[in-house]
This record gives sequence, structure tokens and C-alpha cells, in this order.
Amino acid sequence: MRKSAIAWATALAFPFSVTAQTQTLDAVIVTGSPVIEGNSTDTFASFRTTVSAQQIEDLNAVDAAAALRRTPGVSISRFNPVGSFGGEEGGAVYIRGMGTSRPGSEIKTYIDGIPFYMGVWSHPLLDLLPVNGMDRLDVYKGPQPQVFGNTFGAVNLVPKRSPGRDGVRGDASVRGGSFGTFIEQADLSGRSGDFDYSLAEGYATSDGHRDDADGRLANVMARVGYRFNPHWSASVLLLAVDNTARDPGNADTGVGKGDRYDTDGHLAALTVEHDHGWAKGSIKFYENSGKAIQKPGLTSKFDMYGVRWREDFKPWSGGLVSTGLDVDSLSGKVSPVGFKSRQFTITSPFVSVSHAAVVGNGWTLTPSVGIRSYQHNQLANDVAPHAGVILAHEDSLALRANYSRGVNYPGIDAAVLSHLISALGTSWRSLDAEKMDHKEVGLTWYASEATTLDVAFFDDDVKDRYVFAFPPSVPAPAFLNLGSYAVQGSEVMLQHRISSGWSVFGGWTWLNSSKSDLPYAPRTNISVGTTWRGGPFRISFDAQNQSRMTVLGQARADGSANTSKVGGFTVANVRVGYALPALGSRGEIFAAVENIFDRDYEFRSGYRMPGISAQVGLKTSF
Repeated sequence: MRKSAIAWATALAFPFSVTAQTQTLDAVIVTGSPVIEGNSTDTFASFRTTVSAQQIEDLNAVDAAAALRRTPGVSISRFNPVGSFGGEEGGAVYIRGMGTSRPGSEIKTYIDGIPFYMGVWSHPLLDLLPVNGMDRLDVYKGPQPQVFGNTFGAVNLVPKRSPGRDGVRGDASVRGGSFGTFIEQADLSGRSGDFDYSLAEGYATSDGHRDDADGRLANVMARVGYRFNPHWSASVLLLAVDNTARDPGNADTGVGKGDRYDTDGHLAALTVEHDHGWAKGSIKFYENSGKAIQKPGLTSKFDMYGVRWREDFKPWSGGLVSTGLDVDSLSGKVSPVGFKSRQFTITSPFVSVSHAAVVGNGWTLTPSVGIRSYQHNQLANDVAPHAGVILAHEDSLALRANYSRGVNYPGIDAAVLSHLISALGTSWRSLDAEKMDHKEVGLTWYASEATTLDVAFFDDDVKDRYVFAFPPSVPAPAFLNLGSYAVQGSEVMLQHRISSGWSVFGGWTWLNSSKSDLPYAPRTNISVGTTWRGGPFRISFDAQNQSRMTVLGQARADGSANTSKVGGFTVANVRVGYALPALGSRGEIFAAVENIFDRDYEFRSGYRMPGISAQVGLKTSF
């Protein structure tokens, strides 16, 4: 049975789920911040940006790329309005110039802290990451060994949880418009005594703005939890996705036109959690698998399973000890070339310690230090230290400085390349992990209850990037850790609430790389947005100005260079909603217009993105 059929069956079950409940929850209407929910710094001086379900709705986003397209420090690429063709420029997310290597990627994607990406080629597949049913998307802009290992950056999608008291809550929406686009999404969450549950499904399809730019997304996700007592609980998370996208081809040469990229996957996880105040933690047992079929071309299948354990202790006043263990085991196949991988297993324990000390006059100093160790069953072991310090003044100002080491191991992709290029032999087994030394300083200033300013300056030094080389540059064909480059940059983000119903946001990112052809790293990127609520109306506006940039992935061949560039662009979108109480407390009819000034822009030369387009829809709630 196809997963799209499962998604439709789930949608039809929603009305019956609702009638089985006798109590509903009160609605909470929040104007919220445009573009991003906000930024946060953990006790180890690491920085992250959050995009919540409300911003996803205001951006009229159907997938992760659309949800993150205005996030400072993030760049995206895509071909089609719905569906991502492959894991490169056909649909990808990049963080501060990281994530551009192909095969392989310097960033990883997660669902509820569980790794979920194309395991064979070691890069994200955005169509495996549905945004409907998600409470938020967290973007980790740099290595944070105390949270995630084996990556230089991360995007973590966090599913919605059920309400805190007995009752049920749900939303359903449909919308359609330009290019034959149709999207329907629904989610339900509830609690009954010690049981809680949530269910979400989505279906999206579009003919595309060009011939052969069509795509389809279908997904269903469920979570069931049980509270044993006030301290202990357990839950099961299930996800299934089934998608397809076509390549509209280069408009000038026709190369790639009509190629098809199908993806499907599933994820299952069992989580046991506890919270005793002075100690809290969780252990997750997970398994996921999926495949990508590029027609004509290869079929790649991956299987991953593992354990993720984490504990946070407060053994003394002001102290925090975080420790845990990640074990991730991965294998894969590629056909018709006859490749089957051996098992790749990474075991990485970690420990971090911080202490918050009051230093007088309302100031608190919080130094921290930690380390993650890596044991790899195929490659050399490694370590990733980190250290940080925060100096905060009550609720008005926080200064931070952080150093962290990123470790990113060559994946199954290195073995696949050796299979395809037999001259490389087993040289991949002598590779070390890629490394990045990340340094960042910044501040958060709460100028008032309505205004927050975040500033960051960062320096990322990448070394030991793995490539393959041939004579005469080397004595014999081999994989080598030769690549190195640096990226310096800064970010400024301002959030301001003009009134209870009107909020504005502005973000500016500047990147400067020592590698002149580093792709998807525009020198400047400006994002602005505003959300206004008045009476029954809610209006959300967002815009982006991005400078010209190099495109296409960084190849693993030594000496390869990118010469393809696309011009800078300015794109703006707007969404207008009108509340209708007859459709529920959060019910509305709405219209969304993208690229309202009908600008020409593209993420790959010859792949023009849609001009002005529109969708209309309605949302119901209970």
C-alpha cells in the first residue's frame, strides 16, 4: 500500500477521532514574531535559531526549504514549487556555507533528535522532512558536540506534543492555486489521563511553473505517549513519507529535462524519559530506512539504527553536568552498480560541565567545557572538545564566547566512489574525519520587553576535507585529506513588537570565504518580515535580498572548481488571513502571494524560479 494512500486514509479518520472526544481546549492567539520565533543560547554558550509552527504558517511553507528560506545564516536551493529533486541544488539547505559538499555534506538533519538523511550519500533529503505536524525547526549554526556529533551544523525538526491536560486539539487546512498546486494538511493532538497522542498527515502536489517541474509530497506521522508517574514517561514516534519530483531541465540546453527523483522512507523511535528536577534525561532507540530512485540513474537504499542517551544533572548550586552516548549504525546499497556497504558504526560518548556564578551587581558568569569522543568501526577515532563562557546581566544583556570542534566522518559515499572508480581501491579506509574549528562571539540585548537584538561574529576553519586525486598530483589514485578553507562572517538580528498585534523582524548575514568558489554562500543576505493582526485580519509579509553567489556542489575530486554563478535577487511574499469563527477558534480563510514583484531569480543557471503566483485556502480548527 502506497504511503500516499495511507496519508489519505489518515485524513479521513480525523473526523471520527474528534467525535470520540468530549472536551476541547481553549485557543491561544499569539501574534508572534515574523520569519523566526527567536534565538537562544544554551548554558554552553552555543547559539541556535528557531522557526516555529506559526512562522511556517505565516511563510505559507510546504517544506523545510520554504520554512527556512528567510532564516539568517541559511541559504536554500530548489527547482520546483513542490518536491525536491535530489539532495543538491534541486532542493537543499546550507548553513553559513556548510553543507555544500557532494557527495557527502557537512550538515545533518534530525527529527526529534534522531538522524534522518540519505545515508548512502551522506546528505539531507528535504522531502524526507515534513514540516506539517512539527512544533518547530531548530537550526544549529556550527558544531555543538554537547548536542549533536559527526556534523558541522544541524537542522532538528521537533514534532508537536499533546496538550498538558485532558482534551483534544486539531487543525486542518486546504489550499490551492497557481501551477495546479493543491495542498492539504491536518494534525490532531490530545490527552486522556496518562495517555497522550498526536497525529499529522499532509499531501501536496503541483504541476510546476515549467514543463516537467511537477512534484508530490505525502506523509503521515503519529506519536503515542504514556506517563507512568510524575517522573517517568515513554513514547513511540512513527513517520512514513512518499514523494516524487521531476527535473524541468536547463532552459537553454535541455539537459536533465524530465528526469525523475522518487524518495520514500520511514522512521520509528521509542523514547523513555524522566525528570526528577535535579536530574532529567532520555534514551531513544530508533530505526529508519529509505530509498532514492533517480530515473534514469541509480537506486540508493539506506538503513540506520541506534541508541541516543542523554542525562542532565545539577549536582551543586549553579552547576550542570550533561553526559550521554550516541551509537549510530548505518548500511546501504546502490543499484544497478552492485554496491552493498559494510556496516558503518560510530560510538560517541560525551560529557560537558558548566557553572553559573553570581559575580555581583546583577552579573552572572557561566564558564563551560566539554568533550565528545568518537570510536569508528571503519576509520580512525577522534575527539571534539568545546568550551564557552557567558556573562549575563539579569534579563537585559548576555555576552557569549564559544569554541567548538566539529568532526565529520567520510560516509558510505566514499566506499561507493571507490566501487565506481576501481583505481581508488581501499584508500578510503585510510581517511581521517573532516574537522572544523568554530569560534564565535556574540551578544543578546533585551533592550525592552518588546525589543531584542542578537549579534554574532564567527570564524570557521575547515581542514582535512576528503577528496580523491590522480597522478601526477599524487603517486597513485587515492583518497586523501587535502582540502582546507575558512569562512568568516557576522549576523545581526532585530526583533521588535510595535504593539500587541504588530511585530517586525530584520536580519543581516555577511559571509567571507577563503575559497572563492564556495557555493551557496552569498556575501550578503538580508531578511525582513512583519506580522500584523487587526480585528479578523492577520497579514504576514516577508522579503529577502541576496547577493550573487556560486552554485552547484563542491565535488570530491581534487582541484575541482565551481564556475557557475547566479545573480543576486530580491523576492517578497505576503499572506493575508481573515478569521472565521464558524471554522473554529483558529479557523480562517487566507490568500498567499509569492514573488509579489514578479522578479526573475534562480538557484542554478538555467533554472528560473516561479514569477508571481498565488494560493487561496481555508483552515479549520477544534
